[in-house]
Amino acid sequence: MDRFVYTALNGNLDATLPRLQLTNELANLSTTGFKRSFAIATKSLKIEGPGFDTRFEPTTTGIDRVSLTAGPKMVTGNPLDIAMNGNTVLGVTASNGDLAFTRRGDMRVNNAGQLEIGTGQAVRGPSGPLNVPPGYSIEIAGDGSVYAHAPDRTKPGTSVLVGKLMLRESTGTGLERREDGLFKVAGDQTAGGADIKPSNTAPSITNGTLEGSNVTPFDAMVRLMDFTRTFESRMKFIKEGSTLDEAGASMMKGG
Repeated sequence: MDRFVYTALNGNLDATLPRLQLTNELANLSTTGFKRSFAIATKSLKIEGPGFDTRFEPTTTGIDRVSLTAGPKMVTGNPLDIAMNGNTVLGVTASNGDLAFTRRGDMRVNNAGQLEIGTGQAVRGPSGPLNVPPGYSIEIAGDGSVYAHAPDRTKPGTSVLVGKLMLRESTGTGLERREDGLFKVAGDQTAGGADIKPSNTAPSITNGTLEGSNVTPFDAMVRLMDFTRTFESRMKFIKEGSTLDEAGASMMKGG
């Protein structure tokens, strides 16, 4: 009986992480640039204890591989809004100073004159944060080049190249989610955060546009219902096992 309960309960615990992941996805349906993750994988674990050494049990485990499938595009007309094309990601400085990546393209100029995304992380350029001259308007080209324009564009020298966004094409590089919601190279443990290796495809952006979440509400709800029903069925197995155990105990007493 104890082994029966252990097996059924272990299955319910394995289903907890996917449900948490789905709940997180539903909570971020309207978050700019949010990307869902593949959080389920199956592996075999060797069972320790009395019995044969060849006993292995299949179990699900949580992995976090960010899916860069494009979300819906929203044209805003704001020159500081960008949508990243393909598998392009933007390099930012996380709150702990590490290099991290994101698909958020809602940028702004903070009080220090630096570009930052909507959650407050500084946008990186080739050699550090991107500084914008006070009073200048910003224009971002498709390759990530950032131009500052003085209020009077009719005079020579009023358009200045102030830097280039740290754009990376992540095709062929696995990304996983950090605790702060930003991305990092899968399995990276280096201090300061690892950069993405160069790709044959050039990164690019679309200006004046934002990308929405790639979570589909209908799909997320169906998967959540599926996990809930699986949980309920395993609880029924436990109750049925308890009933059988009680029936067996009654028979032994009667004998």
